[in-house]
Amino acid sequence: MPARKAAGKADPGVDAARHELVLRLKRVEGQLRAVQRMIEEGTDCDPIAQQLAAARKALDKAFFELMACAIEHPEFSEAGEDDAHRVQRLTRTLARLA
Repeated sequence: MPARKAAGKADPGVDAARHELVLRLKRVEGQLRAVQRMIEEGTDCDPIAQQLAAARKALDKAFFELMACAIEHPEFSEAGEDDAHRVQRLTRTLARLA
């Protein structure tokens, strides 16, 4: 989703949140690559299941952090969207996906 910037100024809080989210997703990507390797090497199902559960939990955490950032920072919302519509849209998203 495109982000808004007020008068060309970047919000350090938003930039930091984006950076942390990208780092978290890169860690999950690494976990998934390790799971693929484990499967290719014929590792038992238990350790693979543990790693998949850990990756799923990390993705869930990334999702909730993204939603929190969207709530805290209107810059993550559609341009021109007022607060009432933004809250309604985010509420629907959480109800549908959480």
